[in-house]
Amino acid sequence: MQPRQTDVEFPGVMPSRQKRSREMTAALLEAGADMLRTRSLAELSIEALCAKVGATVGAFYSRFESKEAYFNMLLELAARDGAHRLSGTTGQTPLADASLAERCRFLVGRIIDWIRSHEGVLRAALQHGDTRPDRWNTFKGLARAAAERATPALLDSMGKGGKAAKTRAIAFGLQVVLGTLINAILNDPGPLSIHDREMEVRLSGCLLLLLEAAMKTTPPAASVRRTSRRGKK
Repeated sequence: MQPRQTDVEFPGVMPSRQKRSREMTAALLEAGADMLRTRSLAELSIEALCAKVGATVGAFYSRFESKEAYFNMLLELAARDGAHRLSGTTGQTPLADASLAERCRFLVGRIIDWIRSHEGVLRAALQHGDTRPDRWNTFKGLARAAAERATPALLDSMGKGGKAAKTRAIAFGLQVVLGTLINAILNDPGPLSIHDREMEVRLSGCLLLLLEAAMKTTPPAASVRRTSRRGKK
């Protein structure tokens, strides 16, 4: 588990003022995220959670208004971590001088690392998406933000011209990547799991192929300008 930020204001979560209290809040959050890797949210017992970290049930409810508020906090922290990880996909270091293939690998690697770190929480959010679709809205927004952040860096390596078509190809490529990963954590259909190194290699290669195909079918900017001038004559 990644270290968790617990000194944030969040509905249904009582702020911890003392160091020991903050450490217990962090321990409860980390333990729950870990337990969700092998069980559903419905199967996550508050009693078992508290026993794992040596806390009382009363200590849990002195920090979290309800189990739902607790899970919403896990979702919020996972989303913030995702935004932080993806903040490095804006075309700046270490992507400044990278090739398109390297940028695809970097981006897909960041996404997979994030999903691996929060696998149980994300699976629980997906499993309850039918009854509580708002729980998945956070990550829909994160997916859109990932596309917005990654697009300039990827476009920069795709040559000039055809910006709209290439932007569309990037959006679809990321949809393929995220859809594959969501299916992997929710259903694990195989042959590759979210934990296989080959998943990162193949998905980044898939994204690269989609973007290269868009580059081949998009005329260079100079060609577009010449065509446009001939049409005006």
